[in-house]
Amino acid sequence: MQSNIFLKMNPQVMRLKMTDERQLLESISQQFDSLAKNFGLDYYPINFEIVPESFMNEIAVYGLPVRMPHWSYGLRYIHQLIRHSMGNSHIFEVMFPGNPCHAYLVDSNSLAENALVIAHVIGHADFAKNNNLFANFLKMSGNTILERSATHAHTIEIAIEKYGIDRVEKTLDAAIALEQYIDINFNLQRDSFEKLNNVFDDESSFTGKKSINNINKKNDLFKNNKGIKFNKPEYDLLWVIANYASDLEGWERDIFLAVREESFFFYPVFTCQIMNEGWASYWHARLLRESNFIPDDLYLNAVKAHSDVVRPGTGNNQITLSINPYYLGFSIWEDIIERKGLEKARVICKEEDDFSFIRNYLTEQLAEKLEIFSYAINGKGEINISERNIHLIRESIISPKFNFGSPRIGVSEIKTDGSLILAHEFQSDGRGLELESASKVVEYIANVWKKSVYLSTVDSEKKEKVIASLT
Repeated sequence: MQSNIFLKMNPQVMRLKMTDERQLLESISQQFDSLAKNFGLDYYPINFEIVPESFMNEIAVYGLPVRMPHWSYGLRYIHQLIRHSMGNSHIFEVMFPGNPCHAYLVDSNSLAENALVIAHVIGHADFAKNNNLFANFLKMSGNTILERSATHAHTIEIAIEKYGIDRVEKTLDAAIALEQYIDINFNLQRDSFEKLNNVFDDESSFTGKKSINNINKKNDLFKNNKGIKFNKPEYDLLWVIANYASDLEGWERDIFLAVREESFFFYPVFTCQIMNEGWASYWHARLLRESNFIPDDLYLNAVKAHSDVVRPGTGNNQITLSINPYYLGFSIWEDIIERKGLEKARVICKEEDDFSFIRNYLTEQLAEKLEIFSYAINGKGEINISERNIHLIRESIISPKFNFGSPRIGVSEIKTDGSLILAHEFQSDGRGLELESASKVVEYIANVWKKSVYLSTVDSEKKEKVIASLT
């Protein structure tokens, strides 16, 4: 049986180079691959690379090995140094689905920990190939998101050389501030509301498709037009700006489309996190349990590492106020497989996302067993258990996942003078905006829209406000 797993060394890594430890890791990876196939797991080939910890930190911050440059990633890097790990362990693991998949092992992990990561990544690879949401988004990206992101980064470097860092950074500020604002009900490639072929002529450096020209080259999109009033809010803000900002140059439009493409890739990762990490944790535990080829001392260390990954809290007898997705997902999958069998679990893996997974399979009995509750903090900073109602518990787990965890904002109208009208759906969103941050984002949008931008919302006290950036 041909192996689906390949292991290589990053040039910066010396500790495992041509050692017995590396040979043992390679042998374990091949036997995990064979065992996984015997269990019916189905995944694309996986290319593992052993890398230094600094390299893994950068991947965790940027989200991809090579990605467009922006100052905000520096802030994320500081945060990432503190928090990145598998569950409540200190283990690093990163895997990018595709054909082939790409995964990374940290040279500072122990042999047992990297063996666990290999088994864990096999579970991720099976999930990514067979879950409908993942498969659909990977198909749209051509299963080549790493290559696409590297192309985006290179093209932005060329834009910086040509147009200067200040101009490019202003465009990136606006695009990355809106990176959560896509509409997954549309495909990555979608048509505009009108036939815009008469304003296309230069080639897009990212998409190979026609770009909207600068207003000086072609007629204004809104010339002899009554503006656009959308029948329902348009939530794909990156797409709207790329297609309807009439003064946007081709390279600026490309930046918005590049950020949008990468956001499409990250959507299933974010929306299926509990399912995906739980499925990977179930299979790494199953593969470990069924293996007879791992030395006893290595096996015991790997089991200890597994316990850390799926531990609910960070210490013994400690109440944790956030849920470890590895622990929750692993516990739900174990419960499903015990009650309904593995074949039913495979159907759920294929058809569900975290929203339906939590609503349908986090049962009241399981929530009680896992001691999950919702809580409130009073004015004195004291924590009180507020609810053990299963419906409220489910919603409290999944509500931060709606719309990438961002406020629900849509375009309602583009006026005849080109003004962009945005509306925050605060009634369904259930929260107001932090006005200072919202004002900054509106300013970013106005910088690239180059006409007035208005956002209607409410503040933290639910008082109606209109944030405007006028030109």
